[in-house]
Amino acid sequence: MKFDLDDGIAVLTRTPSVLRAFIEGLPPDWVESNEGPETWSAFDIVGHLIHGERTDWISRTRILLEHGTDRPFEPFDRFAQFEASKGKSMAELLEEFAVLRERNLETLREMNLSAEDFDKEGMHPELGKVTLRELLATWVTHDLGHLAQIARAMAKQYGDEVGPWGAYLPILGKSS
Repeated sequence: MKFDLDDGIAVLTRTPSVLRAFIEGLPPDWVESNEGPETWSAFDIVGHLIHGERTDWISRTRILLEHGTDRPFEPFDRFAQFEASKGKSMAELLEEFAVLRERNLETLREMNLSAEDFDKEGMHPELGKVTLRELLATWVTHDLGHLAQIARAMAKQYGDEVGPWGAYLPILGKSS
């Protein structure tokens, strides 16, 4: 599927409500459990999404459009959420994410991007030259990946409880 801004925005718009429907109000065992060492819980992931809304997608879009490849993007701290989310509840994180996402999508719409803009290049600090199309497609795919990650972390909480049905549940990583 080729990237289409309206289609991408349709997914990005839904992420906050999907998260709320999926995890808001669940007991801590569901939202604070992860898949094992060096993996993230739903709580961690929502914090990570917030950090991205604050420092990644729109910031990088602006840098790319204003400076092209002359100014590299700021490096993204993939672990900033651990400090930033301390002392917050899941409900607070979900609300913060929803507000930031709505604001960022409004900003994106106000940019009135043209077809030519999607081919403009920026400079990623690790990946090198990237296009606006790639950046925005990554934003959408990033959301979907983290939704899947949350589902996987939650499913694994019952991994030992499903017994032989685990062979039929690829989300548990036990089947081929």
